[in-house]
Amino acid sequence: MNAEQPARPEQRAPLPEDVLLIVPVRNVVMFPGAVTHISLGREISIKAAQEAVNDGHKLGIVLQRDPKVDVPGPEDLYSIGTTVSVMRYVQAPNGMHHLICQGEQRFRVLDYLAGLPFLAARFDLIPERETKSPEIEARATVLKQKAAEAIELLPQAPPELAAQLQQVESPAALADLIAGLVDIQPVEKQAILETLDVGARLEKVTEFLAHRVEVMKLSKQIGEQTQEKIDERQREYLLREQLNTIKKELGEDQESTEVEDLRKAIAAAQMPEEAHKQATRELKRFEGMPEGAAERSMVRTYLDWLVELPWSKLDSESIDIAKARQILDEDHYGLPEIKRRILEYLAVRKLNPEGRSPILCFVGPPGVGKTSLGQSIARAIGLKFVRASLGGVHDEAEIRGHRRTYIGSLPGTILQRIRKAGTRNPVMMLDEMDKLGTGFHGDPSSALLEVLDPEQNSTFRDHYLDVAFDLSKVFFIGTANVLDSVPRPLRDRMEIIELAGYTQDEKLEIAQRYLIQRQLKANGLKPEQASISPEALAAIIDGYTREAGVRNLEREIGAVLRHAAMRITEGTATATHVEAADLQQILGPPRFESEVRMRTSVPGVATGLAWTPVGGDILFVEASRVPGKGQLILTGQLGDVMKESAQAAVTLAKGRLERFGAGRSVLDESDLHVHVPAGAIPKDGPSAGVAMFVAVASLLSGRTVRDDIAMTGEISLRGLVLPVGGIKEKVLAAHRAGIRTVLLPARNRKDFDDIPEQARQQLKFVWLENVEDALEAALEESAQRVAKPRFA
Repeated sequence: MNAEQPARPEQRAPLPEDVLLIVPVRNVVMFPGAVTHISLGREISIKAAQEAVNDGHKLGIVLQRDPKVDVPGPEDLYSIGTTVSVMRYVQAPNGMHHLICQGEQRFRVLDYLAGLPFLAARFDLIPERETKSPEIEARATVLKQKAAEAIELLPQAPPELAAQLQQVESPAALADLIAGLVDIQPVEKQAILETLDVGARLEKVTEFLAHRVEVMKLSKQIGEQTQEKIDERQREYLLREQLNTIKKELGEDQESTEVEDLRKAIAAAQMPEEAHKQATRELKRFEGMPEGAAERSMVRTYLDWLVELPWSKLDSESIDIAKARQILDEDHYGLPEIKRRILEYLAVRKLNPEGRSPILCFVGPPGVGKTSLGQSIARAIGLKFVRASLGGVHDEAEIRGHRRTYIGSLPGTILQRIRKAGTRNPVMMLDEMDKLGTGFHGDPSSALLEVLDPEQNSTFRDHYLDVAFDLSKVFFIGTANVLDSVPRPLRDRMEIIELAGYTQDEKLEIAQRYLIQRQLKANGLKPEQASISPEALAAIIDGYTREAGVRNLEREIGAVLRHAAMRITEGTATATHVEAADLQQILGPPRFESEVRMRTSVPGVATGLAWTPVGGDILFVEASRVPGKGQLILTGQLGDVMKESAQAAVTLAKGRLERFGAGRSVLDESDLHVHVPAGAIPKDGPSAGVAMFVAVASLLSGRTVRDDIAMTGEISLRGLVLPVGGIKEKVLAAHRAGIRTVLLPARNRKDFDDIPEQARQQLKFVWLENVEDALEAALEESAQRVAKPRFA
């Protein structure tokens, strides 16, 4: 015996005769009369079994309460188990020990002995009380019937098992035998083992067995139904194949109506040769597929797309320049340059229908009519209009389509809109091109390069169709708010037409001609029921909206008309006419007011002009001087370029201190603080250089800046005023803000013609060659006393 085996009896005091060696088991419940195989792996179990085999002690099998406990103690075991006789003991090469034992009798543990390498306990044997009564015999008979029923439901039950159960005469032995065979939880088996009354034991076993019989019946029924479905499909397939064979033998046409309809649709679609070959090939695949094939629906969807695309359908264009001019004038007020360019485009298209016409791109702030211009163009030439929104598209497959290897794949946005239009030459508007995204699925703007290139789009290949489709007849129009966000290769393929904001008078005309009528219809009102005076419209434009377009203006008009609709439906009025004095009651107090006069009433404040993605705007530059050591403080979320402009402005001002009437030590004894309000908004760019210089000069000279002047321009250290961009938008912003004089770089004279005629007539323009011109035009003649604070 090796060192892992327990010591021999002569090496230790022998155990008393009334002691039972205990083997704890995890998921096995031993019943009297049952023969069971038990695997031993734990040290205490192996030593107990070896001690019982070597020295002839009795062995007891007891179930653990928690199977997860590796080293169980007395508190981890049930108190009732079964004594067994070891029929065979085997030690396997892998270290496992195996017992084949037969249950003998129930016992109850009294107490466990301490100080032993295994579990041992004093015990009492529980005698089996066999009582004969009609109730017990009846319960035994029912249990035998249920057992026979369960055996019939077992797929591979041994035939002698039923006969063996019928021969058992003892009700107690019958209950123990069946309890050991039935498939229930170990805890439930332990409950049966601990049931000493034979009648109650028979009842429990019968309940558990009846439940298992019902489960087995349902399982068998479900299995039979599944097999019937499989057999039905096989039968249907065989019948279909036989039917096809019979038709072939009779010489009848075996093509289904579905296949024949697809064949006719392919012929009627007048596809190009490449697409026709592809469609014919896919139709043959579709025809040979069985009805239930998973790929059949995918092929059918692909064929539907092929036959429904307008391969050869072209709507006839009716280009009448006079009619087109009339339609553009009806739909849009103003915009003379844009209308002229559109009419030129249409004239060229009429003279050369087969030519490669350029692709237009409307760029401008929101609400200026970019989308409605595209609709007007489609109406002017009699073509259908479709729109594809590109905002937020970050996957190349949204443009080119998904490959057919993916489930749920579809063609891209371009071909989807072509199919919706039903013609190969619609007017297609690609909206929000500046808001294209880029993700790990590719760059959608790169996919648009082929779409918008007149030299390439005649053979546009969508990933889903995988055949060439001609896009050369599509009238593409792009829109964007900001041109800088459109990739340069894509920008080069389009002709840019910029739409700036509207002047106050233009907004008034647009409101009277279009917006009021549209909102009357939207709110269910007739022209005689509600009206808004021109003065009220002007007040809405000045006090309740501050935008380049007219979208918010239309919302405010809608709010006024909704108020009128409420009064009419309440019966308090039959018709409503809104004057300017009524607006505060309807819309509340004005949201915007002119800040120019208030801001520039003290030295050190200048009004600048800025460009934003939604149009031009005015900004204020404020300069202040506080005791310090000559530092420059910049605030207002300024970008690096704007900070450098401020430093250049201060440097220029330092060189002109004597002209401003300030001593050279003024800036050495104080800190100069330059701030641009609206500090929560990031700002950058060089065009505020002139405004910064004028603000600093105003502070140092004590002369206020004129309250009707706004300026823009970049400055150099030599004092030159350099050209900037966005002149048209900035001038319109000054016009909206009530500015009367605009200071612009002299080198921006070339942009003067782009400014609307109305703004040119109502504004005075001063062209700046250097900063001296700005000082002369912007500063008041006399200084204010409060402008030169004295520091103690």
